[in-house]
Amino acid sequence: MSEANATAKALSERSSLPSRPTTKIKIPTQKGAMMAKNNSNARASSAQFFVAAELCRRDLVAVVTMGNTPNTDILCSNAKGSKFVHIQVKTYVPGNAKVPVGEKAETNNGRKFIWVLAGIPTANMVDEFEYYIIPSNVMSKNIQKDYLQYLDDSNKINERNPKGGIRSKNSFRTVHIPPEACYAGWRIDKYKNRWDIIEKLLK
Repeated sequence: MSEANATAKALSERSSLPSRPTTKIKIPTQKGAMMAKNNSNARASSAQFFVAAELCRRDLVAVVTMGNTPNTDILCSNAKGSKFVHIQVKTYVPGNAKVPVGEKAETNNGRKFIWVLAGIPTANMVDEFEYYIIPSNVMSKNIQKDYLQYLDDSNKINERNPKGGIRSKNSFRTVHIPPEACYAGWRIDKYKNRWDIIEKLLK
């Protein structure tokens, strides 16, 4: 058998062998992360519009800033436009134990600055909407107290830190939703549906 015929025969036999199963390689993408971010942005936007709607129901004028004003999600005024308050909205799903508010919650921006923690149910939930209206000075004082207590408990074994873990400085600040109490014991129950706090500022 010639060398050419031998090579052709070998190639023919090799092609008749069962092929090995192919393994599909999944290439990581950012699609999942982007979807999660988009969902988060959509929830935040919806919360701002729900809060604005509640204010308008009370004969106030509420404008959603769409992220164009630092620290202000909603600019709210009385019907005459003679008095204003700045509103920062943070959203959560009802049933969650806490809502993140960030380091900026430690800053007291004055009596005309209000935080609204908005519990917005998802479309398939039957839970009621929840709103906690908290003045900036109250939020600032208690967030600072919580964080200092958190750091003070570092390397100590107590009910707040049962394993005695080391606490390092960070930028994470949260408010616990009733029936939970915040880290240092602050409770926000009395601020639920307190739209009158904003109404009084605009009279």
